Amino acid sequence: MAIWNLGSVNADLVYRVKHMPKPGETLSAHGHQRGLGGKGANMSVACHRAASHVEHIGAVGDDGLWMKARLAEYGVGVAHLAEVAGPTGQAIILLDDAAENEIIILAGSNHAVTEAMIEAALAGATAGDIAVFQNETNAQVAFARAAKAAGLRLAYAAAPFEAEAVAAVLEHLDILVMNAVEAEQLESALGRAPQDLPVADVVITLGGDGCRWIHTASGAVRDFAAPKVVPVDTTGAGDTFTGYLLAGLDQGLAMEEALALAQKAGALMVTRLGTADVIPMRDEL
Repeated sequence: MAIWNLGSVNADLVYRVKHMPKPGETLSAHGHQRGLGGKGANMSVACHRAASHVEHIGAVGDDGLWMKARLAEYGVGVAHLAEVAGPTGQAIILLDDAAENEIIILAGSNHAVTEAMIEAALAGATAGDIAVFQNETNAQVAFARAAKAAGLRLAYAAAPFEAEAVAAVLEHLDILVMNAVEAEQLESALGRAPQDLPVADVVITLGGDGCRWIHTASGAVRDFAAPKVVPVDTTGAGDTFTGYLLAGLDQGLAMEEALALAQKAGALMVTRLGTADVIPMRDEL
């Protein structure tokens, strides 16, 4: 089995600050680092480190070849990560002393995905594989339709959140992952509670309080507590959670078991500074 990820690839530029700037305020950073990031890249690395085979579908610019090389070094399949003209995606991340963050994203090459690229990639998929995507690339509807036509189990991480983006692919989804704020925003926009969505499994992450799983067919709702840790950096924790969740399902775990695995990975991730480069290996959990 395999996981097929239409996902963003970003250069993460992280600046440590004492507090988030107010309008018009200039702050001095007391730390800086550059690393591999993007919600898509993070999830691909998490899937691989959770011991699943993952193929990344997307694009980088000339300035992003180091990111493609690093993904390959980490074991992610990059045969379908195209090289295009223009800048690669970037994320400017402000991280304060309370481990909270604010992020500005430049889409760059993440919006250069074509339907032909998607079709070529999914030609190698097998019915029953898992497909996943987020809201940092273009061509999401085309990917959703192609994945379902190929018989794949389709998951969507609804971030960065836009209700219109979720609504456009909702009918195709088997798994929807979002945080509590995103769930409230989606309910407000669509007028439908999470348990009333036409998606088999809805997973709502609750930060330090864990997560909630809603099995819509049965109406069952279960909460899972998160391991207690002292956070250092919450950036990438949700992506790590999602990658581990999908890897667990890919490997035949029941949803409850996959969620427990994902909770451990997300908890360990927030104790580390960085994104894709520091996602934990499965044997660390």
